[in-house]
Amino acid sequence: MMRSVEGVCRNGKVELMEPLTEAERSRVIVTWVGPPNLVDLRKLGIDEAMAADIRRRLLPFAEDWDRPETADYDELPPR
Repeated sequence: MMRSVEGVCRNGKVELMEPLTEAERSRVIVTWVGPPNLVDLRKLGIDEAMAADIRRRLLPFAEDWDRPETADYDELPPR
């Protein structure tokens, strides 16, 4: 059985975001996805309140954006 779980690497160890008790002492494969592409919102003139408002208004789209088949759009070159 295979199962994917998100995690974070800290000090050379992977900390899982959710428990995987059934995987105790079993082999795993870790795929590094690289650092996130962070954007300095302040340089764009967006303060914390504005960012929170934008995040709130975009929340209804999050489920669609997080679908695996939309990952192809991440590879498109910027316009």
